Amino acid sequence: QVTFVESGGGLVQPGGSLRLSCVAPGSIRSTHIVAWYRQAPGKERDLIAHILRGSNIYYAETVKGRFTISRDNAKNTTYLQMNSLKPEDTAVYYCNRFPWWNEYWGQGTQVTVSS
Repeated sequence: QVTFVESGGGLVQPGGSLRLSCVAPGSIRSTHIVAWYRQAPGKERDLIAHILRGSNIYYAETVKGRFTISRDNAKNTTYLQMNSLKPEDTAVYYCNRFPWWNEYWGQGTQVTVSS
């Protein structure tokens, strides 16, 4: 595995929740910042959250208070718990390092928020 592998997306109603997971490639260390990004149709890929360790976390204003990023270094996996989802959260969600490295982009996981 040479890219991040994301999973957990789907179709959810406004106000609902989803939990995304991403498994990092073996070259990613616990000392590397891991981030979640998203790209909505016709828009650029945006950073939404990143984590180094428990107390070293960043959230974009658009998701602060609704999304929670966490990390299990033993499983080389990073999670994104998304609550109170809105239609504007519809996008393909990706993991990568922060700042991103082009070679690590995976396929992403589609999140669609719609009634």
